Amino acid sequence: MQNSAHNKPALTQVPIADLIANRWSSRAFDVAKPVNQAQILSLLEAARWAPSSYNDQPWRFIVCHKSTNNEAWQKAFDCLMPSNQVWVINAPVLIIGCANTVLDVNGQANRFAQYDTGAAAISICLQAAHMGLMTHQMGGYHADKAREAFTIPAQFSPMSMIAVGYAGEQAQLNLISTELYERDVAARKRKPLSEVCFAGDWGKAI
Repeated sequence: MQNSAHNKPALTQVPIADLIANRWSSRAFDVAKPVNQAQILSLLEAARWAPSSYNDQPWRFIVCHKSTNNEAWQKAFDCLMPSNQVWVINAPVLIIGCANTVLDVNGQANRFAQYDTGAAAISICLQAAHMGLMTHQMGGYHADKAREAFTIPAQFSPMSMIAVGYAGEQAQLNLISTELYERDVAARKRKPLSEVCFAGDWGKAI
């Protein structure tokens, strides 16, 4: 589990598994604590066993590990929006998720590719939480720039970029931006079940 000093458990309406309740997305990473290759492989193995339509496994993950391939990490970092770069700088691993828009099984368009890739991504995040690591998924990057930098084929859509590392001191964010710090320490919130989950018909609260 994540370090208790950085725990922000979800305030759930009904009980859920601790692993899910305790997973959250800090922006504070410990630059002094690297992630090793064995840990990365465990994250990817968790993604490998995510469910997918036709068991087509449309996800592809480009791993940019600062310790072993600083050039690749820098390329990924350079694709990020400046608002993300200011805190991602301390994350030792960046993972770019891509979705195959074409089904391997029959060559037809895969309308579930993004859905399935998201399932693989949350598997990475949950496995990371189980291992005491922090993850933060980001949409704030230039997908076209990433496509060019990593020669991503046209049929694959770049999805989220995931920062991975050990949680750092949240106070470090205050040195970057008071707003960043306040967002990181703020209580976690979600819409109520009645607003997003329906019983038997659209809009009928569960």
